[in-house]
Amino acid sequence: MEIRGADHTLLRQLQVKVGDRLERHVQENAGSAELPLTDADLEALKAELAFQVVDDYTRELAEDGHGSQSWEERQDLVKALKSRLTGAGSLEALLNDPNIEEIDINGWQNVFVDYTNGVRARVAPVFASNEELIETIQTLAAHEGLSGRAFDRANPHVNFRLRSARVQAVMAVSTAPVVAIRMHHRQMRYTLKDLVANGTIDEQLADFFAAAVRAKKNIIVGGETSSGKTVLLRALAAEIPPEERLITIERALELGLEDDQEGHPDIVPMEERLANAEGEGSVPMRELLMVSKRMRPDRVIVGEVLGDEILVMLNAMMQGNDGSLSTIHSNSSEGIVENICSYAVQAPERLPRPATLGMVANALDYLVFLKRFRGDGHQRRVVHSVRQVVSHDDDGLKTDEIFKPGPDGMAVRDAPVGIHWIDHLREAGYRDIGDGDPSRWV
Repeated sequence: MEIRGADHTLLRQLQVKVGDRLERHVQENAGSAELPLTDADLEALKAELAFQVVDDYTRELAEDGHGSQSWEERQDLVKALKSRLTGAGSLEALLNDPNIEEIDINGWQNVFVDYTNGVRARVAPVFASNEELIETIQTLAAHEGLSGRAFDRANPHVNFRLRSARVQAVMAVSTAPVVAIRMHHRQMRYTLKDLVANGTIDEQLADFFAAAVRAKKNIIVGGETSSGKTVLLRALAAEIPPEERLITIERALELGLEDDQEGHPDIVPMEERLANAEGEGSVPMRELLMVSKRMRPDRVIVGEVLGDEILVMLNAMMQGNDGSLSTIHSNSSEGIVENICSYAVQAPERLPRPATLGMVANALDYLVFLKRFRGDGHQRRVVHSVRQVVSHDDDGLKTDEIFKPGPDGMAVRDAPVGIHWIDHLREAGYRDIGDGDPSRWV
């Protein structure tokens, strides 16, 4: 926590100086062969820069004739500055709790958390006022991710990655500042074997997914909020051979595939950049997708489709970036296509529905839908359905459900329905019902 009596105006000024030095450091090392900074390295760098900035400040005070600070005063100032830079006050305790997966703050007094067992509970406030809450989010938004993001009355909402968590905050357009934090504790290397073990998929479906990724089939993963889309996307990506060049495109860095240097040594993570205060400098996901096509990727992974970038992504899939992966919000497996069409309408091309359906049919191979079941103090996230895209006509997109919901809600192989591209999948190691036991996940 910040020291009592600390000059908040001074701390903000010093914090900006640290941020400037941190940005220069990142820019100077952007083209080096060094590995990206880990969370621990970044925290250590911020602490070092805090010492440097405070030393410069105390020296300037003395040179300007304002006297010198005592050792204790300098240490208190460094401690307060480090708290603003490397922590989130009392919020840290919640962020570091492995049993918490979501944090909702509706004004400083109202804090709710969702635990991994499905229980939602109200907890003690973690800020002393709405002003402190806003100030903390401003600090974190300005220094996390690839580019700083403003959070003020002119920019009343912000979305950014805080270590392995995703933060969405709103102010000025609500009666109190609101913060929603989705946790992704640093178990970034999810695998299909992990999902078999925790009951998200069975071995047959795991074998299918592994083969579909290796056969470079285009897959989009749909589901409601908190259904496990990002976790499944990471597990699918873990099946991509390490020699392939990947480009990930996200609104706020969240996937973290670049953290696995052994599994993904040749990876380019890109993050949407918002406009500055003058309304300039924005780089939307749509533009990043177009840029990515000129960067020779073997695959493009879009963290989440939420708008008109869907058409660029479908074009990329149709023009050589086979094996691409993405996620999309949806309430049902059938709803995935409807949401794709809704986003496509927002694009400048204004494609009619039949043309959009034609793109979907030519670009996507499989539609995966996840579902979360809650109740009685526990919850389950399962892959509920897998559909293959077959064709389209005037009536809409034609799909076959090759893995349908079983008695417990988990998708199981619907044996009578044949799998399109089965020869490709068999070449990649898949064994369908009747082909023999692959015993891959034992």
